[in-house]
Amino acid sequence: MLSVKRRYTDKHAKAGVKEKLPDIECWVNQFKNYEITIVIPEFTSICPKTGLPDFGTIIVKYMPLKHCLELKSLKLYIGEYRNLGIFHENAVNCILQDVVKAAKPEWVNVSGEFNFRGGIKTIVEAKYYRKSQKKRK
Repeated sequence: MLSVKRRYTDKHAKAGVKEKLPDIECWVNQFKNYEITIVIPEFTSICPKTGLPDFGTIIVKYMPLKHCLELKSLKLYIGEYRNLGIFHENAVNCILQDVVKAAKPEWVNVSGEFNFRGGIKTIVEAKYYRKSQKKRK
């Protein structure tokens, strides 16, 4: 049996998750029942294990209720990931949590499509639905 050395620690796994990032601001929504898609093609972060940069595209798609995301503050928020050591999966889930906290939408889907590294491409998707909202298909 081959022995497997544990290379990734709990410290790596938790890296960046509790980091304080700038608030995402919102403005008052004027309409109902429409979707907004925001594409952020220049997302960067740092691998917490290797220290190497990761690149990808983040897509935030949501249905606003009372508030819409203010794009400049979202840009500044996303920019803080540039020097943050965090795994792709954690980054997408943290972005989801912060968007929900800021805008309190009907639903939101955050996906991250990360560039190839070592021949592997990663796509991570995280979703939120208000309790009164049935899951979208």
